[in-house]
Amino acid sequence: MGMTTPPRTLAEALRARDDESLAGLLRARPDLLNPVPGDITQLATRAGTRASVVRALEHLDRFALQAAEALAVAADPAPYETLLGLLTGDGRDDGEHRDDAGAAISDALPGALATLREQALVWGEDERLRLVRTAREILAPSPQHASPTGLGPTVAEATSGMSPGRLQEILAAAGLPATHDPVSAVTALAALFTDRTRMGELLDSAPAEALSVLDRLVWGPPYGEVTPNPTPPVKWLRDHGLLLPVSTRTVVLPREAALHLRAGRAHRVPEPRPPAVEAVAVRDPQAVDSAAAGQALLAVNTVEELLKNWNGGGPPILRAGGLSVRELKRTATALEVPEPVAAFWAELAFAAGLLASDGEADERYAPTPAYDDWAELPAQDRWTHLATTWLAATRTSGLVGGQDAKGRALSALGPELDRSAAPEVRHRVLALLAALAPGTAPDPETVLARLRWERPLRGASVSAGDTIDLRSRIALWTLNESELLGITGRGALATHTRALLDAGPAEAAALLAPLIPEPLDHVLLQADLTAVAPGPLERPLADMLSALADIESKGGATVYRFTPGSVRRALDAGQSAADLHAFLATHSRTPVPQPLSYLIDDVARRHGHLRIGAASSYVRCDDEAVLNEILADKRSVTLRLRRLAPTALAAQVDPASLLEGLREMGYAPAAESAEGDVLITRAGARRTPPRTAPVPVPEGPPVPDATLLGAAVRAIRAGDTAATVVRKDTPEAPATAPGSLPRTTSAETLATVQAAAMTGSALWIGYVNADGAASQRVIAPVRVEGGFVTAYDHTADEVRTYPLHRITGVAELADDATA
Repeated sequence: MGMTTPPRTLAEALRARDDESLAGLLRARPDLLNPVPGDITQLATRAGTRASVVRALEHLDRFALQAAEALAVAADPAPYETLLGLLTGDGRDDGEHRDDAGAAISDALPGALATLREQALVWGEDERLRLVRTAREILAPSPQHASPTGLGPTVAEATSGMSPGRLQEILAAAGLPATHDPVSAVTALAALFTDRTRMGELLDSAPAEALSVLDRLVWGPPYGEVTPNPTPPVKWLRDHGLLLPVSTRTVVLPREAALHLRAGRAHRVPEPRPPAVEAVAVRDPQAVDSAAAGQALLAVNTVEELLKNWNGGGPPILRAGGLSVRELKRTATALEVPEPVAAFWAELAFAAGLLASDGEADERYAPTPAYDDWAELPAQDRWTHLATTWLAATRTSGLVGGQDAKGRALSALGPELDRSAAPEVRHRVLALLAALAPGTAPDPETVLARLRWERPLRGASVSAGDTIDLRSRIALWTLNESELLGITGRGALATHTRALLDAGPAEAAALLAPLIPEPLDHVLLQADLTAVAPGPLERPLADMLSALADIESKGGATVYRFTPGSVRRALDAGQSAADLHAFLATHSRTPVPQPLSYLIDDVARRHGHLRIGAASSYVRCDDEAVLNEILADKRSVTLRLRRLAPTALAAQVDPASLLEGLREMGYAPAAESAEGDVLITRAGARRTPPRTAPVPVPEGPPVPDATLLGAAVRAIRAGDTAATVVRKDTPEAPATAPGSLPRTTSAETLATVQAAAMTGSALWIGYVNADGAASQRVIAPVRVEGGFVTAYDHTADEVRTYPLHRITGVAELADDATA
């Protein structure tokens, strides 16, 4: 669809595009699709709204934005050479602008301009480039505000309220001929500032102090405050029009004068090329993969340990949601990590759907049923699940400990941690790392510089509670979290991560699997009541050992310590002393030490000797001496015990508190059922109801797929055809103005539609739906009966049935309209 004449409006420029170009616009600015515009004119109108233009500007890189800013301070329309001159300067090099920079700008400008055109921010031929009006209003200076380039308003804008007498005084001081026409006076003053020779002579005659004042204003902000009695340099500048009054106390350096002082450049430092991501170290790729694999295994084990700690019911949930500071500290202590890292693991488990609220009245966190399925997977598959979740999650654990807009602390697992920019920043950071040679660890500062160049307007956050540069903060968190998660190793991107980004989880798991050691089926028991696991353990062995012993230290080898409390925990879970002896003998590569055997037998002998039940609660024991000892112990006062019988005591606390209190006193009681049987507490029995993982909060409308884009373009084209189609002008159906609905009587409508159905011709109709919304369509009637017309709707690209009474009128298309 070509055009022989230049477009006069943005709608005409869009109408001249081919379907692929329109689809590119909708892909780059998906907000234009909600809802699908009825025609090209609606598309152009929506593309010029302030919200949509701001969103489009936020997605420009720095040089494309600088090109748009330069167009905003140029005359409208501006030729390509003017735009290029505003970016490269007029050749008067002041030492900051080199020839190679000018060449780089010349090479990069066509691409930047193509981006602006694709996103419908700029339209028109190279001889008449136009920035859309809304973008010009946002980026151009005004008499009250400077533009992002630091330039002030033009002479005409700054002098719009100035008296003719004052203009004459300025012309006289500048050596210009007097004129009684204000427009001519403004034109003459602007011409002086744009004339290199005369402007140079004027500045040569200025006092040195006046030039110092201009130096402070030239690169912005161009506004300055003056006193009622300004200093001689300021008075000289004001008298000669180099400083124009904005108010009684404010003056501004006009744009034309500033551009002369800048050697014609709109920006101090144009940035046509993105800054390179520099390396701080280049490491052996195999060492990087090994380090990342080790960290990946540690990440999986850490998440599993966190959820095991919360197996029986995790910490309570705050009324406002999330973990309290005290519970986060407890979790960090249990995991032996700093609190921010503990918050990261908790957030990752929550985002992966492995952790949720149990929904009880006393609401607590607990593992979900999905955790059991995840725990049965091989380590590499568990890692890919965590990694893909992290990449897509909008929950940002780095915000924990900060404050929201109302000054309230942001808590881990709380409701205010979603930041929609997080997934895009994470993917972009990893893409920059992937572009480096394998084994290359980047300099974080250069990564941040590159991100700021790519999205210069998106650094400042508008989210509640954030300050500035949210993207940079997320990028730094991404680098740290990547190392924790095993995405990177020793600062460089791992091979399995490259596969995850390029090919998907299956390929990443296949590359990671050989780097993860096989689970072991044995431990090494030692005489000091410890067991050493020289590597990861098989799941049944790890589960049983975690119930029987406490983890003392982690690392390449895990050290477990057996204590009376840990042995009692295994007995509470239903194991007998014989079961524990057999388990240790089976899974130890060293003989079972005698102290460990004695420990198990001693705890088992006393286990269950006392019985706890619910009366409010009670203690019973066949040995009266033991009960006497408990009553005599001062530590039992808080339990409020009293004797019911020689072998039974009653308490005023619940069974769980009584059980815990006696254990703290050094006894080994066991809970019993109403039938008198010992209750067995099995680890990991508490689970939430089935939960779905939290859905990431999207950042604006989703990018449409090819199918939706194709359908949208066809609908817009068809609607545009209906809006702009040429109709026949007949006495029965006179042609109407473009965009207005045709009007015919019911009889004329029925007759015209029936005739079109017989001849197979197309009609232009006006239609009002059940909601009262009016539209115009191009249809090809197929059948007319029962008060309905069935026709192929070119606007919707499908066959539809319309009630005849909702058709406002019909008109035949001109012969050339269907060609």
